[in-house]
Amino acid sequence: MKVGIVLPTFSSSVEAALAIAAEAERAGVDGVFAYDHIWPMGSPGRPAISPFPVLAAVATRHPKLIVAPLVARVSLAEPERIAERFATLEALAPGRVIAALGTGDSLSLDEEVALGLPSLNAKARRDRLREVIGMLPDGMEKWCGGGGEETNNIAREFDMVLNLWDSSAAELAAESEKGPVCWAGPKPGNMADALRSYEDAGATWAVVAGTVNMEVLASLKG
Repeated sequence: MKVGIVLPTFSSSVEAALAIAAEAERAGVDGVFAYDHIWPMGSPGRPAISPFPVLAAVATRHPKLIVAPLVARVSLAEPERIAERFATLEALAPGRVIAALGTGDSLSLDEEVALGLPSLNAKARRDRLREVIGMLPDGMEKWCGGGGEETNNIAREFDMVLNLWDSSAAELAAESEKGPVCWAGPKPGNMADALRSYEDAGATWAVVAGTVNMEVLASLKG
């Protein structure tokens, strides 16, 4: 199992995110990830840095790190634009980009309203997800943010890794019987035991959000 860290991008400055990325590479962490939000969930007005520019900066500075958004929401841009962003990132970091996609949900709808974007229902978001998948560069690893059964089925249809946010080991194990899975979420109370249970359940990655000891995180790689 690979391990990753979510960069602190809910900020007005990129410096902290770049510092964490450098620390992650030194410690031997496999990858870094960045949220795709206009502001932190439920906190309009607070700053948030766009994920792709930060990931591009990290990718060019740190050649050992895998980079990815967590996850790129297909409701925030046209499919062509999303695919172009991944293609550009892949050009900077060949073989080190995960195309992690998500449909978004009602919890993030206020961000789309604030941007004046069209309100897409669940079916329209799933249709857009399929469209983006079809435009991605060949050979790129693909993740899909877990959601309802219909969204999860798209992940299985395209052989994507299903990213399950803050799920239990039992939930991971159940989904891993249908296809590849990975875990992401806030730092567990007992990180070592939790991550080992996720690996035993079949997770290919564990991506931790929050302040962690990088050396300890790296030591838990499978």
